[in-house]
Parts: sequence; C-alpha cells; structure tokens
Amino acid sequence: MKYTVQQIADALDAEFQGDASLVVHAAAEPSDATATDLAMAMSPKYAEDLGSGSAQVAILWEGADWQALGLKAAIFVRRPRMAMAGITSMLDKGQGFGSGVHPSAVIDPTADVANGVSIGPLAVIGARARVGRGANIGPHCVIGMDAVLGEDAVLREMVSIGARVQIGDRFIAQPGARIGSDGFSFVTPEVSGVENARKTLGDAGDASAQSWLRIHSLGSVEIGDDVEIGANCTIDNGTIRNTRIGNGTKLDNQVHIGHNTRVGNDCLLCGQSGISGSVELGNNVVLGGQSGVSDNIFVGDRVIVGGGTKILSNVPAGRVLMGYPAVKMETFTDVYKAQRRLPRMLRDVEALKKAVSKQPPSD
Repeated sequence: MKYTVQQIADALDAEFQGDASLVVHAAAEPSDATATDLAMAMSPKYAEDLGSGSAQVAILWEGADWQALGLKAAIFVRRPRMAMAGITSMLDKGQGFGSGVHPSAVIDPTADVANGVSIGPLAVIGARARVGRGANIGPHCVIGMDAVLGEDAVLREMVSIGARVQIGDRFIAQPGARIGSDGFSFVTPEVSGVENARKTLGDAGDASAQSWLRIHSLGSVEIGDDVEIGANCTIDNGTIRNTRIGNGTKLDNQVHIGHNTRVGNDCLLCGQSGISGSVELGNNVVLGGQSGVSDNIFVGDRVIVGGGTKILSNVPAGRVLMGYPAVKMETFTDVYKAQRRLPRMLRDVEALKKAVSKQPPSD
C-alpha cells in the first residue's frame, strides 16, 4: 500500500506542510524509519529519535517545527491516539487470506452465504447458518447450525461460533476465539459444602461429598454491531436466556464471559479479565487486566476497574475501583500507603516497648 502525504492528511482531516507528493509505504517508529516510512513522532519525546532514522515525513503534534527536525513534509494532528486509528487502518495489509470460497471449505447445502464472502481452507459452515455480505472467514473456522454472522465480519484463523449464536455487523474475532461454549453449570443432588460456605461465608457444614450433575445450556449468545473479540476469548451460552454483548464492546485476549451475563454497549474488557455467570454489566464499563466479577451482581454504567481488582458486590454507576475485595481507588491507595508504612511503624512500636521496659518502676 502506498499513499501520498496529501492522501494521508485528507483521510485524517489534518493539516500538513511540505511536499504533498511524497509517497509513504509503511509506518515506523522515528529511530527505525526509512525514507519511505511515515515516522510516528507525535510528541517532542518521540521526535528526539528522528535523527537516528532517515524519515522524510512524520506525524507531528500541532505547532511543531518540522523543518528544524530535518523533514521534507509533516502532518499535524491534534489527538495522536485518534490519528493512530486512521493511519493504521489505511496501512494495514491484512492477513492475505484471499477471496472466494476455498475448495476445502465445507458448507452445508442449507446455509445462506451472501455475495462477496471469503471462506478460507478447511472452514465449516453448518446447517441453516447465515453469513452476511462481505464477511471474511479465515482458515479452520467453524460456524454452527442456525448461527447468524453479520455483514463485513472478520474471523481470523480457528475461530468457532456455536449453534444459534447471533452476531451483528462489522464483527472482528482474533485467532482461537470461542463463542457459544456451554456454561459452567453443575449441581449436586443434595446441598453441597460449597453452597453452605457461600451462605455462611465460611462454614462448609456437614455436607457429604457428591458427584456433580450437568445443567445444560439451552440459551445461546447474542452479540451486537462493531464488537471485537480478542484471541482465545471464551463466551458461554446462557442457561435459559441468551448471554449478551452490547454494541461497540471490545474484549482483549483471554477474556471470559460466563453464562447468562449481559455486557452493555462500548465496554472495554482487558486481558485475562473474567466475568462470572448472570452478571449485569452496564454501558461504557472498563475492566483492567486480570480483574474479576463475581456472579449474580450488577456493575453500573461508566465504572472503571483497575487491573487485578475483584468485584464481589454490586457497584453503582461511575465508580472507580481497585483491590481485592474492590473498594474505591482512593481508599485502596490510602490502604496501600499505610501498608507500606507498617514495617517502620512496627520498628517504632518495638523501640517504644524497649524504652518503656527500661523505665524504673514508679513509687
């Protein structure tokens, strides 16, 4: 892919100065940039490395002195991260899966595959499944019976979509994503020690050891438009009702969504975060990496959760949480500071004890 400075600036709706006809082949960090690369020097800190490379064109911050940096042209952006979205979209070469239907793909005769769909080697499309126009299905993907995949979807290699799953338009799934696996639902014939411990918060009682019986998943998964699922994510079917993921929500790698859970719109779930069953997650919620949400609770709109946090009870809208169990971030910070002072406080207390013990007895 090749673009001129003029074309990139127009696509970003950004101002530029210098030679508009210079051609860019790829993006690069300033120190690695060649004469045909677009150097990503969007702050003075990164611009310091331009001298180590041979870039002629760079993305710079507004007001930067591009000529003093030795460039032949520059594009000026107000919000660098937003500019990254546009630039990377233009320069992304894709996976090269090709077009059309590969001869080794297995498509059930009753499946409804729209025009312009690309289906890679050894992919499987089940009975009565529907695939929307412009979808790109990578090698070894599986779409189960009666599943629906919207328009312009992209499935990387080895993605599996279970029976009856319904997915909206412009869906993206990274390698190994699993959507529509059975929920982790088991029960014992009599009340178990786990149930007793949960009820009493500590006492397992006298329940006997028992075998676990499976509760089947009769529900499926519903996913809205513009959702992205990271590599090796797992989303469980609902037990009776469907598990739901709202429009615009993004899941990082290795995120798990339990059965019956409903995730709102435009949420951001970072790597290895996990949501138990029957959770209600509001809109615009952000879960940091390795955070967890206990089952059968709700988390309100716009909640932000720091990495490693464990939510064990309901959270009202707008809270910022951290810790285990989760507390307000400012409270966690105070506790953390106090914890770091504990060794010194213990030494001070020990010194005071020694000083008091050496005092002569009072008359």
